[in-house]
Amino acid sequence: MKRKFTVTALLVFFLGLSPEILSQSAGINFMMGFPQGDFKKSINRLGFGAEGFVTLWTVKPSIPFTLGVDGSFMTYGSESRNEPFSTTIPDVTVDVSRTNNIVNFHLLLQIMPPAGSIRPYIEGLWGGSYLYTQTQINSQGNVDKEVASSTNFDDWAWNYGGGGGLLIKVHDMKNDEDGTGSRWKVSSIWIDLKARYLLGSEAEYLKEGSMRIEQGRVLFTPSKSHTDLITAHLGVIIQFD
Repeated sequence: MKRKFTVTALLVFFLGLSPEILSQSAGINFMMGFPQGDFKKSINRLGFGAEGFVTLWTVKPSIPFTLGVDGSFMTYGSESRNEPFSTTIPDVTVDVSRTNNIVNFHLLLQIMPPAGSIRPYIEGLWGGSYLYTQTQINSQGNVDKEVASSTNFDDWAWNYGGGGGLLIKVHDMKNDEDGTGSRWKVSSIWIDLKARYLLGSEAEYLKEGSMRIEQGRVLFTPSKSHTDLITAHLGVIIQFD
């Protein structure tokens, strides 16, 4: 009941904001992940992926911060092999690939100066990570033709953290002079450079070599640790009026 009340209160607050405040921004970027602490001892390799976010309003002189939601996907390991399609159809070969992935979901707070073509900022994040390993079968030599897939192992970790970055304006857009067009008009485009540190709770996960097949059975050797992670990002942000 308490959680339901909290979610309802937040929705009422956000929906009650005036249209003048709700000028949004949205961004997408390429990211690299660097496991830290025990997570690094277990994996000890870079992750690669993408991150995107939207904010509820663009920072203004009267409101030097913004709130939003953030999500990212990162792969931190993969394996592939060729196998016969089945014991009864050994003359058809398929590509078998396995990936170890992390999906992050966060509530986002950003604080930055409201003016200038170069804007440093800081941010805070709170949310969680979904760690999972997936095996996929594709027609041989055709990665776009999936035959079947399955999630082999998954777990959840809570995390929070912070970071900082730099916005560099690269283009200003002109508004529709006659007042026509969509409600949300693109006002500017920015390059986004940033880094984050996420402190994650314990989770179980697979890495390369954690799955093996013996006598037709799949055996798992999961690792368990905190899931601390540093990420570096390069991307683009669009701001709307």
